[in-house]
Amino acid sequence: MRIILGIIFVLFALLIAQLAYLQLAYGSRFKAEVAKSDSNVVSNQVPRGVMYDAKGRVLVGNKANNAITYTKSTGTSTSQIYKISNALSNYISITDEKPTEEQLAEYYLADQANSTKITNKLPKSKTNSQILTTQEINQNMIDEVKKENIKFTARQKTAALIFNKISGAYTLSTIYVKNKDLTDREIAQVGEHLSELPGVGIGTDWERSYPNGSSIQSIIGSVSTEKSGLPSDNLQYYLSQGYSRNDRVGTSYLEKEYEPLLKGSKSTSEVTTKSNGDIQQTKTVYKGEAGASLMLTIDAKYQKEVQASLKRIYNNAVAAGAARYSNGAYAVAMDPKTGALRAVAGLSRNPKTNKIVDNALGVINQSYVMGSVVKGATVSGGLMNNVITPTNNTLPDTPIYLPGSAVKKSVYPIGTFGSLDAESALEVSSNIYMMQLALKWVHAKYVPKQFISMPNDSFDVLRRNFSMFGLGQKTGVDLPGEVSGIEGQSFDDQGRIRSGSLLDLAYGNFDAYTPIQLVQYVSTIANGGYRMQPYIVQSVGKTGRDGKKIYINYNKRPNVQQQIPWTKAELNVVQEGFWRVVHGTNGWGTAHPLKNVKPSISGKTGTAQTFYYDPDHPNRKNPPELINATFVGYAPSKNPQLAIAVVFPGLDPDLEGTYTLQVAKEMVQDYFKLHKY
Repeated sequence: MRIILGIIFVLFALLIAQLAYLQLAYGSRFKAEVAKSDSNVVSNQVPRGVMYDAKGRVLVGNKANNAITYTKSTGTSTSQIYKISNALSNYISITDEKPTEEQLAEYYLADQANSTKITNKLPKSKTNSQILTTQEINQNMIDEVKKENIKFTARQKTAALIFNKISGAYTLSTIYVKNKDLTDREIAQVGEHLSELPGVGIGTDWERSYPNGSSIQSIIGSVSTEKSGLPSDNLQYYLSQGYSRNDRVGTSYLEKEYEPLLKGSKSTSEVTTKSNGDIQQTKTVYKGEAGASLMLTIDAKYQKEVQASLKRIYNNAVAAGAARYSNGAYAVAMDPKTGALRAVAGLSRNPKTNKIVDNALGVINQSYVMGSVVKGATVSGGLMNNVITPTNNTLPDTPIYLPGSAVKKSVYPIGTFGSLDAESALEVSSNIYMMQLALKWVHAKYVPKQFISMPNDSFDVLRRNFSMFGLGQKTGVDLPGEVSGIEGQSFDDQGRIRSGSLLDLAYGNFDAYTPIQLVQYVSTIANGGYRMQPYIVQSVGKTGRDGKKIYINYNKRPNVQQQIPWTKAELNVVQEGFWRVVHGTNGWGTAHPLKNVKPSISGKTGTAQTFYYDPDHPNRKNPPELINATFVGYAPSKNPQLAIAVVFPGLDPDLEGTYTLQVAKEMVQDYFKLHKY
């Protein structure tokens, strides 16, 4: 025992000697180590890039808002967050949000006294840490608080919201506690008490603004909020690109498509923290750079006028009963020589509630059977494949009689014309001419009322021709979400080619196309055969410090997707036909109301048969029969500078009217009032 006690005494003596040595020799070093601070680099948001119209007007900008911020220190405890939340709630109020029962309960339990009180009320089976996880025990406590039906004051509700925001913040990240409707009084009071509010600061936040209206906001797209943060479906991608979870990003259309340019580069600050985790100093390392500016091809003033004309005339159609079952209307204008989009307008309507909303995106993502507007492509294909020639293109205007089906004819009475040439067929919109042309083109064998046979590749032959003009093809417009259209079934259930449907395809009454495909198609005819890729972003640059001058870094070059292999004489046939549609003298001409418009218009009307589809009764028998009314055109007829497409789907066939022509007239007149020719 004496030996053991002696050893213990010696060991203690050695330990005391070692402690004395460390204290005397290294005491100052250890003291400095304890007091030493750590430095971390954190990043902050910068304003997103501005979007301008073709004339330099701001379409979407940034509105600066004062904000109360919070930067979370390392090691910040729940009780500290509770104290800060209570203190801050004395100076600000949050009225645009309401805390959930869960948030109120979590805030209530952050007070140690309240937590102990609730714990004592619960049976041991609900607080036993040997059986339950910490998360399960916390949930039991939250459920008990909810049962208490505690009445919280307005200040406590604000404190609960602040507590929730701060609790969810990442360490050394800066969040916005309040960034909307912050009053001068609130800023002043928070500023006076910043020394009592560790981590709280006063900063600036940015939100998107639309000073020239929101008619194309659906194309511009939207940006996520700080609360929603990064989209969950692309979370890992954004995190790998250096985003924080609560960063705001473009979630649709131009905002999403050009996110890498619009986001800019974040500012960075060096945050120095004490050994206890409190922030000692924040120093700006890099001020950051605002996002790039986009100059769009759209003219904001012209866009407003097109949207207003479309809405007014469509409302007239609704009031007259013509659009009772219609689900919307669309209009698009493009520079036929470059592909630059000048206006993109659309309306979406619920036929049951008559609610109408702007839907410019329908121009790229809605498909309709367009009718006779595509006949220019049919005639072009016949010419280029030598089925007809510029000097020999007369065909009999004899209706088509297929076995066991109704006669296939034009709108005008049978026998009105014995035969028609290509230009006249376009002028009077002859369905018969297009069907006769298709029969010759695919080398069909046909005996009226008895027999018809055509090769299995007949649909491919016609569709390849239409695709040269962009019909049935994605145009490649610089907007996500574009669709290619809808192809009808080429064969029946027994594998037999649908001969009648092929004839319908020839005059535009089978496959479905988008409005933007129509404007690309008519532009190809207008410019002499160059299929131009439509685009909406003209250039990318930087906005000067004065907020006015734009420094361009990149300009979009027009892109020819395909050149139509026709001769000048073949092109003249189609262009002459489109001229006659408006300016011809035949009584069956379809667009004569546009004859006196200046500058002169060439174009083509269309009418396609369809039926009302009721999503609540998809199997409804005998649904109402409707028509899609369309128009494509360009102006001036010589040296065109504008191409347009107008689509009014789902009109009453007995009340068709001239709604598409009215819109087309105003689109041309309004454009050339703004752009002299």
